[in-house]
Amino acid sequence: MTRREALKKMGVIAAATAVTTSGIEALAACSPDKPYNFRKMKVLLINGSPRPSGNTATLLKEAAAQLEKNGIDSEIVNIGGKAVHGCTACSVCRGDNEHHCTFKDDICNHLIDLMAKSDALIVGSPVYYGQPNGAVLALLQRMAYAGGAFMQGKPAAAVTVCRRGGASAAFQTLQMPFQMLNMPIVTSQYWNIAYGSAPGQVSQDAEGMQTMRTLADNMAYMLKQFDSGKAGKPEREPGTFTNFIR
Repeated sequence: MTRREALKKMGVIAAATAVTTSGIEALAACSPDKPYNFRKMKVLLINGSPRPSGNTATLLKEAAAQLEKNGIDSEIVNIGGKAVHGCTACSVCRGDNEHHCTFKDDICNHLIDLMAKSDALIVGSPVYYGQPNGAVLALLQRMAYAGGAFMQGKPAAAVTVCRRGGASAAFQTLQMPFQMLNMPIVTSQYWNIAYGSAPGQVSQDAEGMQTMRTLADNMAYMLKQFDSGKAGKPEREPGTFTNFIR
């Protein structure tokens, strides 16, 4: 064997050793003893009901509590009972208004600012005549038009609650803007709907409440997976199934 051949062979061995060493280091970095340090993330939850303690709020609080268990911060914002503007297509927000709506006397611009600092969005609403509350629809449309740049690519979900019917139609309506803003839609074990009439009654819908927890688990998983590629799949609760008959 010539000197050149010997050096070449040694180089191949050294390279193989280096690859093996780096592989071991990579495995060690992902071992249970050294868990991945996920960055702190936050989800904005919008209560589209004028009632701050009603059934929509109950559902969002359940989701927020489950997000916290997954290490995800959350903030619930109530739109309240004050009048909100509908979009007038003035396009001022597309000019020098820095992604803010020209109307400054309602909550829309505050929601846009919160969305800019959040990693994901959940919008909840009661069902009015088979549709979401008109006020939250007006806010969501203005947020999307004026502040859509702060919503692009962020995971999103809709939540609806009703006494009896119309929840699925309202649910689909709330999701429509997300699909136009490249927002990955977070799913659950069922459509994100629940049932209740009197304030707080939705908490008796065991499957609906579980659906909120599963939604939160899936959103936390998606956020962590997008951030790191190292998220572990969430563990599932045993299924709970209910119907209208109590």
